[in-house]
Amino acid sequence: MTPATATPMRTRTGPIPTQTHEPSIEIAGRLGPRYDEILTPEAIAFLTELHHRFGARRHDRLADRMRRRFEIGNGHDPQFRDDTRHIRDDAEWTVAGAGPGLEDRRVEITGPTDPKMTINALNSGAKVWLADQEDATSPTWKNVIEGQLSLRDAIRGELSFTSPEGKSYEVTATETPTIVMRPRGWHLPEQHIRFTDRTGRTMAASGSFVDFGLYFFHNAQQLIANGRGPYFYIAKLESSEEAKLWDDVFTFSERYLGIPHGTIRATVLIETLPAAFEMEEILFELRDHIAGLNAGRWDYIFSIIKNYRGRGARFVLPDRSEVTMTVPFMRAYTELLVQTCHKRGAFAIGGMSAFIPNRRDPEVTERAFEKVATDKKREAGDGFDGTWVAHPDLIPVARAEFDAVLGERPNQLDRQRPEVEVSAADLIDVHIGRPITAAGVHGNVSVAIRYIEAWLRGLGAVAIDNLMEDAATAEISRSQVWQWIHQDRTTDDGTPITRESIEALIAQVLTEADRRDGDRFDDAADIFREVALGQDFPAFLTLPAYTKYLVETD
Repeated sequence: MTPATATPMRTRTGPIPTQTHEPSIEIAGRLGPRYDEILTPEAIAFLTELHHRFGARRHDRLADRMRRRFEIGNGHDPQFRDDTRHIRDDAEWTVAGAGPGLEDRRVEITGPTDPKMTINALNSGAKVWLADQEDATSPTWKNVIEGQLSLRDAIRGELSFTSPEGKSYEVTATETPTIVMRPRGWHLPEQHIRFTDRTGRTMAASGSFVDFGLYFFHNAQQLIANGRGPYFYIAKLESSEEAKLWDDVFTFSERYLGIPHGTIRATVLIETLPAAFEMEEILFELRDHIAGLNAGRWDYIFSIIKNYRGRGARFVLPDRSEVTMTVPFMRAYTELLVQTCHKRGAFAIGGMSAFIPNRRDPEVTERAFEKVATDKKREAGDGFDGTWVAHPDLIPVARAEFDAVLGERPNQLDRQRPEVEVSAADLIDVHIGRPITAAGVHGNVSVAIRYIEAWLRGLGAVAIDNLMEDAATAEISRSQVWQWIHQDRTTDDGTPITRESIEALIAQVLTEADRRDGDRFDDAADIFREVALGQDFPAFLTLPAYTKYLVETD
């Protein structure tokens, strides 16, 4: 008897099919007047493509950052990479360099993109305006979109502004600065725009993609027609892999709009410790799109503290005011930056001195001019091709120091600095030999709380005690307090720095503050406690502050 033939069971091989969705973006923020001019269907489609193509790689790079920070915190000091030595040893390659309008960058003014500040920057007489959607902008939904509107109108010669007091502002300069826009760093989300990927997972959009994408999509063609181009300052990079991601974004974006490869020009801020060990590699990965590097001094100091906060007393810095550009690790980093840039045909742009004038106080103004002149004289003498200022009145001061070195030349790329020799140990030589003072501790608590309070009200660049403060300087202030507590530091008069002593200073600062209805000092103090007094160390104070207070939920 022949047995009945059974149907064999089929075994499924390969991946299990998953439901796929068309990638999409939803606008979760409220729409104000003219927002539809920025959030057009075509611009949203471009943002969707950026997130779809590059979003996963962004998350991978952020995970790399966490691993690297963990390694440094556990005793593995950063080194120049062996696997990229061939890039550093190859003397043949150079970078794209200046695009139209970037040939002379001797003085650049920085600032947020609200209409008044945009007009002031365009009238300032600077060679370049860093239009800052990052550390000088509090990323409220209003600031994010209305900053884009300011830039759109300015690029088309249509921007004007009338203050609530009735004062009118308009662009009157016959020659305006070249605009270099700074989008938010890779780490920052944009919660008012939600991206859904192919698996159906919905998440906050990337602040980087939103800021870059909206500005590029709406303005690239007009900027080219104006004789300039779509130019960007790239913030907070920590590796050449992160630079490669930006380069791929640039290449895709140029193809998307049908403009020539290499039209985009980037200037990368070297403002993190890991990036200082990969300057040449960053230039190499962006070589078709990069104009130069910038010495982002304040975030660089913050990065040193963040990475070495738990490594013992040897890595504790003194009062913030003592961490100047002439201390060993800052000298090493900036001299290496100039040498690296000029070796590859890239501009080296100096940083921003925090001193600002006060038109109501001649003594303060004179001191600011002296401090800024000294700072810019050092930068020009070191070989930098340009520098930053934060106030229009400082432009003549900075320009005079660079004019004295450059003369009629637009830059000093020919100054190669062969005498500079910087080792890995030099970049982490943080010994300064100065004490922590009671005034320094009080200053950090006061500045951080007052800055955060203004940031919660939508202000990203704030004059405090005659210094220009932004998110980076607030980060230094709160991270120093965290480190001093965890490393059991005392002030020079023997007072221990503890959570209890800082709580007493918080109460004192709140008493000293100019309180008024609707202020955000209590919220600011709560944020400061979280980021300076907690057991854990948030990578950026802006992340919890943004999520808790700037995201519109209604």
